[in-house]
Amino acid sequence: MHRSLNWWFVATRQQRAIFPRDAGLQTRMLLTLFLLGLLYVILIGALLTAGTGLVLMVVIIGGLSFAQLFFSDRLALAAMGAKEVSPQEAPGLHAMIERLCIQADLPKPRIAVADTHVPNAFACGRSQKSATVCATTGIMSVLSPNELEGVMAHELSHVKHRDVLIMTLASFFASIAALILQFGFFFGGSDDDNPSFAIVLLVSFVVYIVSFFLMLALSRYREFAADRGAAIITGRPSALASALVKISGAMERVPTKDLREAERMNAFFIVPASVKKSVMSIFSTHPPMDQRIARLQTLETQLQAAA
Repeated sequence: MHRSLNWWFVATRQQRAIFPRDAGLQTRMLLTLFLLGLLYVILIGALLTAGTGLVLMVVIIGGLSFAQLFFSDRLALAAMGAKEVSPQEAPGLHAMIERLCIQADLPKPRIAVADTHVPNAFACGRSQKSATVCATTGIMSVLSPNELEGVMAHELSHVKHRDVLIMTLASFFASIAALILQFGFFFGGSDDDNPSFAIVLLVSFVVYIVSFFLMLALSRYREFAADRGAAIITGRPSALASALVKISGAMERVPTKDLREAERMNAFFIVPASVKKSVMSIFSTHPPMDQRIARLQTLETQLQAAA
């Protein structure tokens, strides 16, 4: 693997980046889809057993599925107060991303900027052609051009790997289960003596928990994969490592109110926004920062050796 990476680093200094096939990421995405599908079948079975009308269930879940797939990017941007920017409004950012897209062999995504002190970035969209990458004003004021380039390459790697769609689906299943838990009487009535209603709540709770942990497991691995992808695109793993350190430090100076408002997007951020020091716990959506930086340093060493 190390010998292969050395070749990729050398080959991509002057031409388009050649992404190695990440069998680990692809396996995890397929497994996540399979398990989510299984959970979905179990949940539907529980709803039918509880007496939920098939037509009503199809309309509700189908409508929510459509909204999640086709409007999740708009919802994500709205949650951050982000707005799409034109090349005239953000010429430097557009030029940077256009250059990175050429390296990554990607169609240029829509570009958005969120006016917030939270130093972060994320990608959203159901496909490479419908993707949007967003940077906050906070991150653009904290990072140098090379560091920001590493962050944007990280987000484009998510688009390249198509893992944004899988994360969107995973969060959708968890949202459906949570919705049923909160408004279960719509599906099974409010009679406490109704055993079917209790079964629906139990199944919904299990679906929510399992979906949550599937999302965590995939999210952590995909961050490592995107870090590696950014290193391949830019040829400067150290720039991304430096950016991660700066973002983490700057996050501590962000007002608590801003962090709390941004926490809902943690699974999609390059660095989670949290007001708690326990962000590196087993419930974190991201791998420990020291592990990410260590891997980037290893890639930097390989790049220097290849040069």
